[in-house]
This record gives sequence, structure tokens and C-alpha cells, in this order.
Amino acid sequence: MSTLSEGMKAPEFHMPTDGGGEVRLSELAGKTVVLYFYPKDSTPGCTTEAIDFSALKKDFDAANAVVVGVSRDSVKRHDNFKTKNELDVILGADLDGKVTEDYGVWVEKSLYGRKYMGIQRATFLIDSQGLIRNIWPKVKVKGHAADVLAAAQSLSD
Repeated sequence: MSTLSEGMKAPEFHMPTDGGGEVRLSELAGKTVVLYFYPKDSTPGCTTEAIDFSALKKDFDAANAVVVGVSRDSVKRHDNFKTKNELDVILGADLDGKVTEDYGVWVEKSLYGRKYMGIQRATFLIDSQGLIRNIWPKVKVKGHAADVLAAAQSLSD
């Protein structure tokens, strides 16, 4: 997992997003950023997590927080995933893998004894000054979006 820790400056990121847009950390200055990494669009855990974050969008907005989900899927896959599940979060396409590597979530995984590289589900809460305030490594999806919301709300108080 990441060599990043709470209190450190968050690495800059810039990547294309669903809908033909782009997202860049420096352009979100002044806002709290929820940067959540997930393995793959349209898989059960990833879909549940994206729906949970989307369901809380109004609450994140009220806390001056922007939610950005990141995987290595293409923009087209993100568009399909977002439409199919009526998602209301930004989905970043880390096509060259730089963001997942900078945040230390591109790791060796194991499934049925087979080793492969993949994204470890993790979330970073970045404050309005660009500092990492919370890190949730190896996220369990159930209840996670609500936990992140509570932390984001505590920054806006």
C-alpha cells in the first residue's frame, strides 16, 4: 500500500473523466476531495460503492466535498457504468496508471493462488489545502461512504 500518510500533501492528479471531461486536483483547491479507488466498473462491490457515494451526493455537496472515483477503466466504460447505475459522482479514468501508482494503490493481489497486479480499494480524504486528512486502506464497502461523509463533514465544521 501507499507510502502516503495523513498530513502529507496529496499528489497532484490529472485524468480524463466520464462525459468527456477532466479532473485535476489543483483545480479543486478550496474544496474537500474524496478520492476513492476501486478495481473495476460494473463489478458487484464497485457498483455498490459508487451507488452509496452517489446516494450521499447532496450531503457531500453541503460539506463542500467533491467525490471522485478512480479506476483504470476507459472513459467509455465509465460512461456506460454511470448511465446504467444512475451514478452522481465523477469517475476518473487512470489510463496510464500514474494516479493509482502515485497513491500506492496499484498492488500485487492474489486470487485462487494466482498473483496479478490490480487496484486495492482505498479512499483518501484531501482537505481544501491539498493535505491528506484521512486514508482508508483495504476498504470494506458496507457503510464506507457514510464513514467518509462523516469525516468530510468534520472538515467543514
